[in-house]
Amino acid sequence: MIKVRHLKKVFIAPSGEKLTVLSDINCDIHKGEVISVIGPSGTGKSTFLRCLNRLEEPTSGMIEVDGTDILNRKTDISMVRRRMGMVFQNFNLFEHLTILDNVTMCPMSLLGKSREEAESQGMALLEKVGLHDKAECLPCELSGGQKQRAAIARCLAMEPEIILFDEPTSALDPTMVSEVLAVIRHLASQGMTMCIVSHEMQFVRDVSTRILFLNDGVVYEEGTPDQIFDNPQKPVTKAFVNRIRTFEATLPDSHFDLYGLMGNIRTFCSKYGVGLRSMEKMEHVTEEMLCHIIPFDGPLKLTVDYSEKTSRISMTFVRENAGDGILDAVPDDSLSLMMVKGMSESLAEPEPGTVCVVI
Repeated sequence: MIKVRHLKKVFIAPSGEKLTVLSDINCDIHKGEVISVIGPSGTGKSTFLRCLNRLEEPTSGMIEVDGTDILNRKTDISMVRRRMGMVFQNFNLFEHLTILDNVTMCPMSLLGKSREEAESQGMALLEKVGLHDKAECLPCELSGGQKQRAAIARCLAMEPEIILFDEPTSALDPTMVSEVLAVIRHLASQGMTMCIVSHEMQFVRDVSTRILFLNDGVVYEEGTPDQIFDNPQKPVTKAFVNRIRTFEATLPDSHFDLYGLMGNIRTFCSKYGVGLRSMEKMEHVTEEMLCHIIPFDGPLKLTVDYSEKTSRISMTFVRENAGDGILDAVPDDSLSLMMVKGMSESLAEPEPGTVCVVI
């Protein structure tokens, strides 16, 4: 239903500086598919979605909807948008209208439906999203989750062939997320063609037929949910789906600031919710490795990878220009080495000059 080729979007700041958000997007969306678009913040996911119906004007490239080039100046984009509904992050309901009026206004003004027909359809749609009893309420009387469900009903009232969801749960309290996702799951089960930008990874895995991982302005990797979540082919994808957070520090010589390093590690741990026990283990391992085990004969790099998905911590110590293993010269009965082994699940030297500790 949608074909995208070499899509590029460049924003120009007031200063004249150019920011390329999308550099070369290529993808196809077929009828009945549920495509989820994932990736780190700032990689252009919402921009991509808004380009699909020209709420953002692409800088270059081609977008076809059922064979119609929507970037052609002669194309009536309003007619295309009637077939392609969009649900935004912040509901965008008219606050002075009842929920039923919000749902019926566009079918009457744009599709030419009578009030009776539009209200009959509107009540059926509100029933579908669990809001039949809220028809005469104003938006201010609804919770965030209810407002988003009303926005979905309003979108469905235009009888779209495709629905674009731009992070539909990002503005919601966590307790309200599930009710909105349940409605989207129901639409997916009915064969509605959808393109969804979401950070809800479990939902993405459950509902999608295919996933696009955006990074560096391109479709960095795509595949089925099993391929993307269980067998990603690229390290950046693997780090993202496992929610791996990384801290790096380069220590020029043995006179590094140990206490400053420990403070940075604690800040990293606090930011991502690492438990106190794991944090203390990291500090002890860092101090023993850097002060008592690893000989400093050049710069040394410390990398900490924390998986929010598994709660596992991997600490990698790399000594530059090392010709032998870091642990080769350390006696097995070294108190420092035994202490590190006692606090870690594994202690391995994958290659000369590199030690990996898993906590």
